[in-house]
Amino acid sequence: MSSTIVIKDVSKSFGKKIVLNKVSLTVESGSIFGLIGPSGSGKTTLVKLIVGMDSPNQGNVQVLNTAVPNLKLLQKIGYMAQADALYSDLTGEENLAFFASLFKLKKKAQKERIAYAADLVNLTTDLKNKVENYSGGMKRRLSLAVALIQDPEILILDEPTVGIDPELRQSIWAELYRLKNAGKTILVTTHVMDEAEKCDRLAMVRDGEIITSGSPAELKKQYGISSLEEVFLKAGGKQ
Repeated sequence: MSSTIVIKDVSKSFGKKIVLNKVSLTVESGSIFGLIGPSGSGKTTLVKLIVGMDSPNQGNVQVLNTAVPNLKLLQKIGYMAQADALYSDLTGEENLAFFASLFKLKKKAQKERIAYAADLVNLTTDLKNKVENYSGGMKRRLSLAVALIQDPEILILDEPTVGIDPELRQSIWAELYRLKNAGKTILVTTHVMDEAEKCDRLAMVRDGEIITSGSPAELKKQYGISSLEEVFLKAGGKQ
């Protein structure tokens, strides 16, 4: 299996605060990789380095065998941030059309992708409404639709299902599996352990370091525990 994302000895500080400390990880093509950890553990900083929104103080990040940051890579990456980056004075449809236009999609393809993404996140009937009238959960769903708009090779989703009801969360995960089976690479950050179970491989992050990594089954076997939550506590020396 080839590697889509390769991170080697990456460190990042903001002033005197070390946010990431010599982090290395590899994400294989066509897999769902989970970054698990509490708020403030460094997950979002790591995601921003992968997307190219920030640069490490040391170490390097490669995506599709290309050093990050690289503008051409952005065409191939769908990114959903933790904070919704939407235009609230536009409708849901106008938001999707704007982001689709950034990827130079032809009109027919643009229309098809907007319909697909809106349907996936259950927003088709709300597309004509302005985003300022959307609930928090609807904005999260629209952000996910934006991340999918250009049919990217890689999906990077930072806490994608926060504020989304269980039924829709289930259908989003079903679609993530479908995308994985179609050869897409998906990186998800979460602090929800039942979502961690759905990933092919995990890296558990605490205080800017990867404390353990492997498949859910490998990790539970390694620590002799049946719950990923307990694995996380034990790996971090909290038990």
